[in-house]
Amino acid sequence: MAPASEAGPGGASGRPLFVIGCPRSGTTLLQLMLHSHHRIAIPAETRFVVPAYLARCEFGDLTDRDNRRALAEWITGRKATKFHDLGLDAAEVADAITAGPPTVGSAVGLVFRAYARRFDRPRWGDKRPSYSKHVGTLLRMFPDAQFVHLVRDGRDCVASLLEMPWYKQDIYHAVSAWRESIDIGHRLAARLGPETYYELQYERLVADPADELIRLCAFLGEDFDPAMLEPQDIAERTVPKQKKWHDRTRSAVSRSRIGSWAQRLEPWEIGLAEAAFGDRLGEYGYEPSDIAARPGARQLARLAKVAAHRRAALRKAELKDRWQRRYEPNPVHSLLEPDPYPASP
Repeated sequence: MAPASEAGPGGASGRPLFVIGCPRSGTTLLQLMLHSHHRIAIPAETRFVVPAYLARCEFGDLTDRDNRRALAEWITGRKATKFHDLGLDAAEVADAITAGPPTVGSAVGLVFRAYARRFDRPRWGDKRPSYSKHVGTLLRMFPDAQFVHLVRDGRDCVASLLEMPWYKQDIYHAVSAWRESIDIGHRLAARLGPETYYELQYERLVADPADELIRLCAFLGEDFDPAMLEPQDIAERTVPKQKKWHDRTRSAVSRSRIGSWAQRLEPWEIGLAEAAFGDRLGEYGYEPSDIAARPGARQLARLAKVAAHRRAALRKAELKDRWQRRYEPNPVHSLLEPDPYPASP
């Protein structure tokens, strides 16, 4: 990897960046820290990247301008895509996609390029915890992408998930989500290598933000920006007000939530989580609890059933994508050249 001072638009610092991790692991905080960097723009969750890829065959041959227009209007016009949260002119972005290269990766990239230009930044990224299950898809669209995986104590993630108004699953799904995230991370580290995949822990990030962010910036090929230490400043401008569960991002970085699972989870819930996580907790230095209750056979059976169902759903999605690849009318990778748009000094 080139040193941060040598990285330029054509090197590591020109690569798309994706933040992944188990839900409620602190990915929004990390996104805001990165978005505070004077060269990087990462919006709140957009929800059009993977859906656009999955719907790619519906738009036909993208060498046809009318089909590119249909794709552009699908991305910019549907509320489900969260495009309206980006603060962009939908007509201008749709025109850029229509005039752009004929691949879905190019269309998606043009949206993020427009967002980066809104903040006068040359580099863009995106954050969504579920991207950990779609890294292959993201690499198909952006072969030079980099991935940052944020890991947090699984018991804190489970406790937080169960408190979210939008989370409709039970503890068995929450426990499975963290375990899946860790196992996926292990596979990605081996497959992608240290130039493409980077892992850091939430607890270390909030305990010593400067040290962790300096290391992260080195991976990204960027110079460290002290503004990253004050993510609450940009949170006021970019975090949607309706997302009350992100209210803490508008305050200074704090260690106060570390280990709060001990007060938020019942002993049986702690025991179930620790039994499911096994050695994974210890790998990251998370100590076992002395108040955990041994899970019963019925609870373990329920967990096994949920985990099997989730694996089957993921396998079904992979098989569907493999079938779609046989019929996709165009390549999917982005054909955009590095953006020459300058960043403010």
